[in-house]
Amino acid sequence: MNQSYQVKLDTFEGPLDLLLHLINQYEIDIYDIPVAQITEQYMQYIHTMQSLELNVASEYLVMAATLLALKSQMLLPKQEIEEEDEYMEDPREELMRRLIEYRKYKDAAEKLKEKETDANQIFTRPPVVFDHIKSSQPIVKGDTSIYDMLNALGKIFERKNWNKPLETKVKRGEIPIEQKMTEVLDLVKRSKKGIAFDELFDYPTRAHIVATFIAVLELMKGNEIQCRQEKHFDSLYVFYMED
Repeated sequence: MNQSYQVKLDTFEGPLDLLLHLINQYEIDIYDIPVAQITEQYMQYIHTMQSLELNVASEYLVMAATLLALKSQMLLPKQEIEEEDEYMEDPREELMRRLIEYRKYKDAAEKLKEKETDANQIFTRPPVVFDHIKSSQPIVKGDTSIYDMLNALGKIFERKNWNKPLETKVKRGEIPIEQKMTEVLDLVKRSKKGIAFDELFDYPTRAHIVATFIAVLELMKGNEIQCRQEKHFDSLYVFYMED
């Protein structure tokens, strides 16, 4: 019996993280958020996740509803205030406060992570000569996030006209992720100068799209490949991580 092919990822850090990514990407003033623009971009990510049949957490959908409500509220004509001293709260203020608070803790977490990484390089053992051991450099996974990859995938859907109904049901295990990881790694290895992200998605079926996307994430997690982007909105390229 066929079952719906669904994938749950722990890579996504939550709707506030996605909103902060959009604010940084579009260089938006966090104190003056253009609700219509941010809502449109946010919904594009949600639609891409749903197209992939990724298990979108309910908190993302709650935030989507909040943004749509804010957008509607911002479109309503402003009521005139009779008393000059009376203050009318900007409907965006609650979201702004949450984002500022989240950014503060996110930055603190990054600093703690850097300190942990530095501490892991410190050893109290007496000096020992390791001339026989090949030195290695810290592995960098690239400067792209899961959201950059989702954005690129959304553009692939549009460009290759994959928005029309794809396979609605896929047999579980039809395309093993391990097999797809091997295929992706072979492609990347053959491309010395890197391969364009969209070239990895050569089969316009839901099963192959989902399997390829998960395979890329797993390979990045294992430090076997990295994804790079020169600047915002540029094309993504995937590179093999040399030993």
